[in-house]
Amino acid sequence: MAAKIQHDDELVENHEINVTPFIDVMLVLLIIFMVAAPLATVDVKVDLPASTEQPQPKPDKPLYLTIKADHSLALGNNAVDLQNLAQALQAASEGDTETRIFLRADKTVDYDTLMQTMNTLREAGYLKVALVALEGVKP
Repeated sequence: MAAKIQHDDELVENHEINVTPFIDVMLVLLIIFMVAAPLATVDVKVDLPASTEQPQPKPDKPLYLTIKADHSLALGNNAVDLQNLAQALQAASEGDTETRIFLRADKTVDYDTLMQTMNTLREAGYLKVALVALEGVKP
């Protein structure tokens, strides 16, 4: 509690609110969120097909495998080719084949490319594959 000293040496309560520390804390939090928010998203551009299925809860650290329109692959944000996909998955999942792989594919990707990628996942031992689509959009 703050007090003011008057000329007659009596202590009187100060009822003014000091908001400077509050503003400082808010500015620090704002900066932290501005820096952290872009890091929480995957930056691989892909045009996903739509689905009317209800959204499922997202795990803490999802492992995304993306098939881009030019049929190139990306594991997270890192480019990978089909021949080295098994090794890259082992490194990214720390050898845990029970890790769910979220497979995202551009809507222009042909069925053959999608199946080759899924076969490679199966051969590597990753059987838990979730297909990713746009949420709540009517096709």
